[in-house]
This record gives sequence, structure tokens and C-alpha cells, in this order.
Amino acid sequence: MVSMKYGTGDDPYCYTDTNTLINNLDIKDSDLLELAETDISRISSESIDFSPPPYNLNYLKSIHKTLFGDLYLWAGLTRTIGMNKGDTMFCRPEYIQREADKIFSLLAKENYFQQLNIEIFIIKIAEFYGDLNIIHPFREGNGRSQRILFEHIIVNCGFQISWSSVTKEEWIQANINSVHCDYSLLEAIFSRCVSE
Repeated sequence: MVSMKYGTGDDPYCYTDTNTLINNLDIKDSDLLELAETDISRISSESIDFSPPPYNLNYLKSIHKTLFGDLYLWAGLTRTIGMNKGDTMFCRPEYIQREADKIFSLLAKENYFQQLNIEIFIIKIAEFYGDLNIIHPFREGNGRSQRILFEHIIVNCGFQISWSSVTKEEWIQANINSVHCDYSLLEAIFSRCVSE
């Protein structure tokens, strides 16, 4: 089954005939749920402490569970349905573990990008971000979970990160471009956001 990002009415993650995700608060209005999700994940993010490597899919799952566990029963679990956003098709659910293991193994082989100068680091982190984004392991909350993971990777390498200058439109376009292995916009964003 292929689902649009926010449901199609036959999405098992959504209330019947709606595009609203089934949630622990039983909120059936999608706009209200989005507000609740933003508030809950923001508060929950404060309890996520930095940890050094190894970084892997289980680490990302633990971030997701902390962010969204109060709201969704499936928090921290990989999705079971196909997903796309617009023309972008994300990794099929049966390949999520395998593909995530591949790119996290590459990250480990590169020593989690430690000891790189900032110019090389920006190139590597942008490509890794784009490749992980296309896996999109969760039904919802991928971006927030992934940004925290990347904050940890970046801090572990001795750099600082601030996302405050990034617009939603710029971020979306950078991720769309990365699907086609064009990481230049992601590189520009990380170049602006990461500092020594």
C-alpha cells in the first residue's frame, strides 16, 4: 500500500476515512493534532541527552520514541506502509532496516566524520543527511528525529549547529534535490548552520 504523507483515507495509521493520524489523545482534527505534535515533541526533546557514537537506526528510533511516545503507539517503530510526498517515493518498508544499516555502516567506517576539517565535514554530513532522509523510517516525525540525530553527530565532531536560519521551503527543496543526488542545497544549509 502506498500512502501520501498525511494519509489517504485507507491508511492504517489514520482514523477511518480521514487523514488524521490515530493518536493517544484521540484528536481527530489534523490541524489541532499538528499543534499538539509540535508542542509535545518540543517538550520531549528537552529530555534527550547527547550520547557519543555508535549512531545507528536504533539510536534514531530511540530519539523518535522519546519525541512522540506520548502521542503515538508506533513511536520508535519503523513504518509498515509505503510512503511518498509529491513525486518523491521513500524507501519501501521492507527495505528500511537494510538500507539504514548500509548508510550507518558507512558512517561508522568513516569514524562518524570525526577529525574532518569543516569543509569536508559539510560535504559528508549533507550527503549523509540526504541519503538518510530518503529512507524516511517513520510514518511521521522523520525530520525532527533526524535533526536531533544530526545535532548529536555534529556536536560529537566538535562543531556547533543552529537551524534558526533555515526556512521550511529551502529545507524541503534541499531534500527534494538530494533524492537526485544533488546535495548542493543541503551543503549550503549545513555550511550556514554548522560552525566551529
